[in-house]
Amino acid sequence: MGQGVLLYDADCGFCRFAADLVLRLDQRGRLRAVALQDDEAARLLPGRSPEERMGSWHLVLEDGTVRSGGAAMAPLLRMLPGGRPLAALAEALPGPTERAYRLVARHRGRLGRVLGRACAADPRARRR
Repeated sequence: MGQGVLLYDADCGFCRFAADLVLRLDQRGRLRAVALQDDEAARLLPGRSPEERMGSWHLVLEDGTVRSGGAAMAPLLRMLPGGRPLAALAEALPGPTERAYRLVARHRGRLGRVLGRACAADPRARRR
């Protein structure tokens, strides 16, 4: 399996935390993360407005297929070691998966505050 690209909001502490966590779990190096604010994000998401790009996280698969929001969960989990059972669950329950994603997205600011230093913009501060 090739490499996927996880696009996330670098201005969001919780989003940085989630992207970092995914990369730590990705022991096979199947993923890389790109900030939605980066010029590369616009190239990876052609035809999408800035609002659409910033509306959720996105996973761009090796073949160029884009999955966004909750729909990104199953393919993302499939790329992680041990993630296949959870991917199957996310795929079998797309409605609840999308609702769970939207719930977390709606409260990401609060989650970032709860997680505190783990969401710091400077990676060195996250390790203290």
